[in-house]
Amino acid sequence: MGAKLHVKDLHKSFGDLQVLRDMNFAVEEHEFVAIVGPSGCGKTTLLRTIAGIETPDSGAVIIDGKPIKGPGADRGFVFQQDSLLPWRTIWKNLVFGLEVNGRLNEASLAEAKKLLQLVGLSGFEHFYPNQISGGMRQRVNLARALALNPEVLIMDEPFSALDAQTREMMQLELLRIWQQGRKTVLFITHQIDEAVFLADRIVVLGRRPGWVKELIAIDLPRPRDLAVKRTAAFGAYVDQVWNLIENDVRASIAEDAQIPAA
Repeated sequence: MGAKLHVKDLHKSFGDLQVLRDMNFAVEEHEFVAIVGPSGCGKTTLLRTIAGIETPDSGAVIIDGKPIKGPGADRGFVFQQDSLLPWRTIWKNLVFGLEVNGRLNEASLAEAKKLLQLVGLSGFEHFYPNQISGGMRQRVNLARALALNPEVLIMDEPFSALDAQTREMMQLELLRIWQQGRKTVLFITHQIDEAVFLADRIVVLGRRPGWVKELIAIDLPRPRDLAVKRTAAFGAYVDQVWNLIENDVRASIAEDAQIPAA
């Protein structure tokens, strides 16, 4: 199977600050790939570049063999915050992307209704964002991205604002939804256990300027439930990733605090 997405020789700077350096990796079709690394290693810049929001200084992001030139409907983006429009109902928020892209029609509306059911929000169509929980809002956010039927789903720490219990439930929900549609997914997280639980592979980034330190295949059977987090194999993967980034994390904390690293 050929790569669905290929990040090739990617470099990105903001002024004198080099954020990404010689970034190279590929993602197979239907693969769930998580990206982890120390704070400030360029994870979000990488995703924004893949989404076409940022332009690389050199290199390319290639989807289905074609370099991207900017944002496009072939990529759906789920942000850290739910970014729902407070004056629109849940249903109106879900179909907003279809409206903007001129794709509101009988077929797309029927698919949107299926997505509303898929994310467990049937019956909440006429509610407003301030009337539902944070986890429910992120489910709307996910359904809105999926409504455009993107080739690649890009998720930038979508559960970071949720409490620990809701976060675990949303991980299960995401896997359930992904199993049914099998989109190609790129998922950024600071939580190593979240990356191991969700992903087929983990891209471990080194300290800024961000570079690919290692690619780790997660050989845990699917479908997965929360019980897998208590297994020795799961713990071994978490330790493996942490050992790769621990020194970088300590160095980043020391740099942020402006104290010498040990």
